[in-house]
Amino acid sequence: MTYIAYLDEFGHIGPYIARNDPRHNDSPVFGLAGLVLPIGQVRNFGTWFYQRKCELLKFEIEQAKAHPAVWEKKGSALYTVRNVATYQELRRFTNRLFNKIETLGGFVFYVGQCKKDPPAAHDANALYRHILKEAIKRIDQHCDLDCNPGEKFLLALDEHDQRSALVTQAAIAMYGVDQRRCLVEPPFQLESHRYQTMQAADWIAGLIGRLGAYWKAASDYPENEIFATYFAARLHQCAVRSGIRD
Repeated sequence: MTYIAYLDEFGHIGPYIARNDPRHNDSPVFGLAGLVLPIGQVRNFGTWFYQRKCELLKFEIEQAKAHPAVWEKKGSALYTVRNVATYQELRRFTNRLFNKIETLGGFVFYVGQCKKDPPAAHDANALYRHILKEAIKRIDQHCDLDCNPGEKFLLALDEHDQRSALVTQAAIAMYGVDQRRCLVEPPFQLESHRYQTMQAADWIAGLIGRLGAYWKAASDYPENEIFATYFAARLHQCAVRSGIRD
C-alpha cells in the first residue's frame, strides 16, 4: 500500500519569548500537521470533506460568491476559542473528521518543536528543515515498522518559499545516511485552495496549533484549555507517532 501524507504548518516559525512580549509573541510552538491516507481513498476523502465544508460553512461560502471547490477557510481562523465554544456543529464535525480518516485506513499526524532559543539564535529556515526531517523520519518508521512490509508514502506540503531547500533536505533524508526508504519521492507542494485534502490538513494544523500552545505554555494560553477538553483525547486515539518536543 502507498500512503499520501498531507501536511501544513502550525504555530509560528519565528522566535517566541512570551505572549505579552511586544515583538515575539505569536506562538510557543512550530511544526507540521495533517493527515495520512491510503492513496486509493484520497478521492473518497476529498469528496467527503468538500461536502462537509459546504454544510459547515454554507453562509460564508455564499457570502464570498466563490465556488466552494476553490474557496478555503484557514484552520487558524476556524479553530478559535469563540467558534469552538459557540458552535456545536464545529465540535461535532471535528470528531467526524477524525472518524472518517480512521475509517478510510488513515491517521492524523503532527510533529513540532517548542521554541526556546533567544531571538538572536533563532534560525527559522533551519527549524523548518529540522521539523520536515523529523516528519519524514516518523512517517517512514511507521511504514517500515508498524505496517505490512513494502508500504510506502508520498508527501504533499503547502506551498513554501523555501521549496528548493526543503526538497534538498528530503532528498538527503531519502538517499543519505538516514536512508528513509519508504518515501517514494521528495515532497511536492500544492496550492491549498485547489485541494480539499490540503485544506483538511490546514484545519488539523490549525487545531494542533491551539493545542500545542496550551500544552507548552498553558499559563500564556489558558483559554485554549477548551481545545484540550473537546478534542485532545480523540486526537490521541487517531494520531500516529506524533508529538511536540520540548
